[in-house]
Amino acid sequence: MRPKLAAFPKAFMDPLCITGEMSLRQWIDLAATLKVDGLEFYMDFLDLRDPAKWPGIRREVEERGLSIPMMCCSPDFTHPDPAFRQKQVEQERAWIDMTAALGGKFCRVLSGQRRPEVSRSEGIQYAVECIDACIPHAASHGVTLIIENHYKDNYWQFPEFAQKADVFCELVERIQSPHFGVNYDPSNTILAGEDPLELLDRVKDRVVTMHASDRYLIEGTIDDLRKEEDSVGYAKRLRHGVIGKGLNDYDAIFSTLAQVGFSGWISIEDGVNGMDELHESVAFLRKKIDEHWTE
Repeated sequence: MRPKLAAFPKAFMDPLCITGEMSLRQWIDLAATLKVDGLEFYMDFLDLRDPAKWPGIRREVEERGLSIPMMCCSPDFTHPDPAFRQKQVEQERAWIDMTAALGGKFCRVLSGQRRPEVSRSEGIQYAVECIDACIPHAASHGVTLIIENHYKDNYWQFPEFAQKADVFCELVERIQSPHFGVNYDPSNTILAGEDPLELLDRVKDRVVTMHASDRYLIEGTIDDLRKEEDSVGYAKRLRHGVIGKGLNDYDAIFSTLAQVGFSGWISIEDGVNGMDELHESVAFLRKKIDEHWTE
C-alpha cells in the first residue's frame, strides 16, 4: 500500500493561530486545490477552540474528499514542576479527544523544551512518564501518539529537549506500545547538525508518519542558527523551500521507508513562499511515491 499525502499550513500559522486573518475554512478551500488526500491540523487553530465546531469542520473537509488524519500538538513534558507536567498530560488528552472527533488517527507528542536546569536523565524520565500517562487515553480513542524528532515549536522559547538523535532514540526505545510511534522529519535532523539517513536507519521500524520538507538558511550558517535557539519561535534566518530542491535525499529516504513497508501519512510542510511552491512540492512527492512504491 502506498503512503498518502497530507498538507500542513506552514505559511499560515500566525493568521490561523494568532491574528485570525485567515479562517480554517479559507485554508480548507486553498488546500482542496492541492492533489493531496488529507490535511494535518495544529492544536491551536483559533477555529478549533470551540468543540461545538468540530463536527462541522470535519464535514467541510470530508465534503471535499479529504480527511484530517493527523493532529500536530506540542505538549511540554520536560518542565521541572510536576503540577505543570500534569496539566500538559491533561492538555494532551484533550487534544487526543479533538483528534478523534475530527476523524484523526495520529496525534503528535513531543518531549518538551530543553530547559537549562533540567538534566538529560531527568528530561527523558519526565517525558516517558507523561507519554505513558497519555497512551491509555489514546488507545481508547483508536489514536496513535507520534513523537517527532523536532526542532522547535513555533511558539516555544527553548528548542526541543530530544532534538539530538541519541536523546530522541533513547526516549523512543523507552516507550514500547502499539499506540506509539515516530513522526520522522528529515529536515529537523539537519538542523540538529546530524545525518537524517542515519537517524532514519535507527528508527525506521518505528516510523508511522512523516513530515516532508526541505529547509534552508537564507543567511548565515547552522552555527549562527544555534546562537538563536533560545529566542521565541523559529529563527528568522530559517526558511522552508520547495521539496526536492533542498538538502534532503528523498530517493534514499523513500527507499528505506518502502523497504520496511511504510504506508502511513506523509504531511507536507511547505508553501511559505506561496501556494505555487506547495503545488510543486506535492507533484514532486507524488512522483517519488510512484517510483518507490509499486503497489
